[in-house]
Amino acid sequence: MALLRSTALATAFMGLAAPAFAQEFCGGIGTGGIWIGGDEAGSDISVADNYQEQMALVLGGNEYVALFSLSEAADIRVEAAGRGAGDPVIDLLDNTGGVILSDDDSGGNAASRAETYLQAGTYCMSMRSYDGGPMTAFVRVGRQEHEPLTDGISAGGGSSSADGSCEEATPMGPLGTAVSASVNETPYWSFTLDAPTPVSITAENESADPVITLYGPGDIYIDENDDWDGLNSRIDVLDTLDPGTYCIGMEALSDDSAPITVRVTEYDAEAALLDLYARGEAAPPLDGSIPFTDLGVLESRLRQDVQSASDTVWYTVDVDESSLLVVEAIAGGNSDPWLVVYDDLGRQVGQNDDYGDGLDSLVMARVERGTYIIGVKQYDGGSGFIRLLAERYVRAQ
Repeated sequence: MALLRSTALATAFMGLAAPAFAQEFCGGIGTGGIWIGGDEAGSDISVADNYQEQMALVLGGNEYVALFSLSEAADIRVEAAGRGAGDPVIDLLDNTGGVILSDDDSGGNAASRAETYLQAGTYCMSMRSYDGGPMTAFVRVGRQEHEPLTDGISAGGGSSSADGSCEEATPMGPLGTAVSASVNETPYWSFTLDAPTPVSITAENESADPVITLYGPGDIYIDENDDWDGLNSRIDVLDTLDPGTYCIGMEALSDDSAPITVRVTEYDAEAALLDLYARGEAAPPLDGSIPFTDLGVLESRLRQDVQSASDTVWYTVDVDESSLLVVEAIAGGNSDPWLVVYDDLGRQVGQNDDYGDGLDSLVMARVERGTYIIGVKQYDGGSGFIRLLAERYVRAQ
């Protein structure tokens, strides 16, 4: 399912990069994005003499979007390395806005890196700050024979790769069985499908910061994931996998001696959607199937006290004219709020964690008349008190 998000407020410093205003790219996500090679002609990575690179500033929970194209299929690499303590997260999207892959730390030292094979077409690489704060980072797109920007996963402080091979994988047992071991103990797990089946694979232990890679029979690469839910990982294979034996390669970015709980289950589309709502990564429908509190028309200012936990708590407000909407989640005690705002069609208006120097979160956006959905939760999975504040400002007459 394509993820919908607002276009980034970002500034490119290197080269005379041209914003892509004339045409809608990546389902609208790339509108206003920057051609990685300075213009459309210079951003065809399949024929470029070398990698293309920019430096970008990302502000206040927004995203930077780089556009590139391929006139023919190619093995490509996308990377982002923050300056100082910056921790970038990247998504690679096709021209419909569908997410091809996401990565946080695979470049090592908090940098992001991913390699994949792409068909000819136009693509978007979006970058945001992991903690929602301002960040300056270098962004690079190139073919895999080009010089990389990052050192790769071996610089991340954990295991550089799983030792051994899929031939030495440890069987997991039937679907639904949970197994637990460190990467040092078990670098590869295997599972067998007796019938065509879509699957979900999870790897959990944030202290280890697991990365999982799925291989099919014959060690054919299928997919990989890092940091799907916090530092835990998950792969959903929606298309059915053929009967056979499959292999999961394990890596740990933080501690390869920490046990990682791994589970393979049959993919459940309804459960996956409910999980997206619980994590705030998609807006719930307003049909009553997901509980929400209607806060009514936002005249000027309202507040709501929230006793929240790891699952997102949902609210709606109505705006009766074009306005500047400001929503703030204020931490109480030791709480650490996370905040997201969607319009009534499920398009993300903004998302933030840790605005400014504290743990408060803030989303500010110009909006049109309509209903807006506000989600708030505890970032660290705990529970605590949060004060939700919503304000509306109109242009002076």
